[in-house]
Amino acid sequence: MAGRGTPATALLAKRKVDHRTHPYDVSPDEPNYGALVAAALAVAPERVFKTLVTEVDGALTVAVVPVTGDLDLKALAAAVGGKRATLAERAAAERATGYVRGGISPLGQRRRLPTVVDVSALAHPTVYVSAGRRGLQVELAPADLATLTDARFAPLASA
Repeated sequence: MAGRGTPATALLAKRKVDHRTHPYDVSPDEPNYGALVAAALAVAPERVFKTLVTEVDGALTVAVVPVTGDLDLKALAAAVGGKRATLAERAAAERATGYVRGGISPLGQRRRLPTVVDVSALAHPTVYVSAGRRGLQVELAPADLATLTDARFAPLASA
C-alpha cells in the first residue's frame, strides 16, 4: 500500500520537489487524530498540518493548519478578503479535491482551490501534510508547499 502513488506524490515527482513520504497506521475516526498521526510518525505535532476544505462567501477554499489547534474561520475569511467562512460539506470537499476525508491533501487536487497555510509552518524547515491517501503523509518545505498550491501564509490557527 505505501508504494502506491497519489496525485499529490505524482505532482511532487513531476516538479522534482524534495520530499519524503511517511506511512502510518491511525484511523481517521480516532479522537485526536492529528496528535495520533504525529505520535505515529514520532514528530512534534506542531509540524503536522491538516487540510480543511472550507467555503468562504460560497467559494471553496483550502486551509492548512497545525493539528495542534483549530481553524479560526474569521481569520481565514479575512485572509482571502471574504466576510464569512464555514467548513465545506464532506461531499463537496471530496468532489472538488478528488480525495476522501482523512486523506485530503493540499497538493494535486482535482480542482486547484485557493489555499492559505497557517503562518506557523514557516517556523519549521519541513512540515507534514496528507499525501493524498489515508495512512500516508508527505514531508516538504513550507515554501515548496506554498509554491505548489499557490498558497499564501496567514495566521489561521486558534489554540
